[in-house]
Amino acid sequence: MTRQEYVAADATELARKIREGECSAGEVLDAALDRLHEVNPSLNAVISTRIEAARKEASGIGAALAQPFAGVPFLIKDLTSTLAGHPSTAGSRLLRGWTPAEDSELVARWRAAGLVILGSTNSPEFGLLPITEPVAYGPTRNPWNLDHTPGGSSGGSGAAVAAGIVPMAGAGDGGGSIRIPASCCGLFGLKPTRQRTPVGPGGSAPWRGAVVEHVLTRSVRDSAALLDAVAAPEAGALTRPPLPGGSFLSAAGREPEPLRIGWTTTPMLHREVDPECVEGVHATVSILEELGHHCEEVEIPFEGETFARNFLLMLTAELAAEVAEIERTTGRKAGPGSVETESWALTLAGRSLPASRAALALRDLEREASGVMTWLDPWDLLLTPTLSRPPVRIGEIRSTPFESFALKLLGRIGSGRLIRMAGLIEEAAADAFLFTPWTPVFNITGQPAMSVPLHESRSGLPIGMHFVGRFGDEETLFSLAGQLERRDPWKTLQPGQPPGITPSRGVPQGES
Repeated sequence: MTRQEYVAADATELARKIREGECSAGEVLDAALDRLHEVNPSLNAVISTRIEAARKEASGIGAALAQPFAGVPFLIKDLTSTLAGHPSTAGSRLLRGWTPAEDSELVARWRAAGLVILGSTNSPEFGLLPITEPVAYGPTRNPWNLDHTPGGSSGGSGAAVAAGIVPMAGAGDGGGSIRIPASCCGLFGLKPTRQRTPVGPGGSAPWRGAVVEHVLTRSVRDSAALLDAVAAPEAGALTRPPLPGGSFLSAAGREPEPLRIGWTTTPMLHREVDPECVEGVHATVSILEELGHHCEEVEIPFEGETFARNFLLMLTAELAAEVAEIERTTGRKAGPGSVETESWALTLAGRSLPASRAALALRDLEREASGVMTWLDPWDLLLTPTLSRPPVRIGEIRSTPFESFALKLLGRIGSGRLIRMAGLIEEAAADAFLFTPWTPVFNITGQPAMSVPLHESRSGLPIGMHFVGRFGDEETLFSLAGQLERRDPWKTLQPGQPPGITPSRGVPQGES
């Protein structure tokens, strides 16, 4: 298999080639490793590898060709997904060198589908930011332009798929972290309905159920087929979404009935939207109407500032619990030397947050989510820009020097109460919500949502369009995405050298 053939194929096509004997799983793996060696030093998308284990798994693929993705190379995100014996750090120095004893349930299902896992992709510390620039590993860069972010928190996976290292990679979404890198990297990214994919072992739903895992892909059919393979109820699951009417892959190949689509460019959180993102929605509305769908501009009644404050309070409480669990699991003590400044400040704030205040924030979030779902019920889908602007430059979304200094000082004092009183966390989070004024809302509602690569900035950077479906209705999303893909297949990075990438040798071995 040539490099050009490998990079041009999606996961479904690679699996077909292996199944029909056009190439072996080992040859496909070699092509993936060649691509990894070629582009990863410039991207910093993959932070740890398991090459020998992958070679052994690929060599045994011949007996498992019934699996839908037998022999297809794959990467997992270094966060919620865990692979037994492979480093799992959540992008934090606190977890350096720690390895889990078992696969997470979703990773076990990915492996059962035949995927060959090469290693892990970069993530911001604890998945907190919509960019991928952890202190532990350094920034991941966007293959479309190395000066810009691939988004976050699944930015390493987004960059790896966009650059052709693998045709799809694991991702998780607690506030937009599948849809954000999909938009930044020109990929398809669907966030399934809450708990459509498993969250175990242990059954604890991260961020009070806001987090759901799936993949980033170049094609719609890859996303749909893999969701078919893994979306079954998990033993002990506290909630289970409604079952689909058929397969998601069938839905992706089916022309949708004319849909009622509400659209808006008014941000639900904060106020600013780049004109190029607005243009993308207008262009998308024209396409949808040409395809026979009814589109109407809507104004969603929503209290954005209240939602943002409650989301932040939920996040601080969840992070404090996460750090406490890491301390209990590893026997290590967290502190300013092992946790980034902003993360440590959030942890301290969460530790000082009264339980009644955290519970009230969750109740308020649920009430707001219920109101949004009720208001949207007459519409089949909602359309917005995925993000408020094209991919930002590396380093653009960070605390100001003063905020960073103040957070570091208060973090060393160890006063979460002072941090909350100073309002510094809200200020530090403002830039993040400015970049993502729609996506977090639908993590709280639990509705499925997708980013589709339908637009591009004048400077050539991808701009995704965001569609939100009814709870449990991924089928309509896949059906529309397939229709849009067939109408005008979106541009992906072509075989050869992605823009701005200088060839280099070297690949991380184990934990890097």
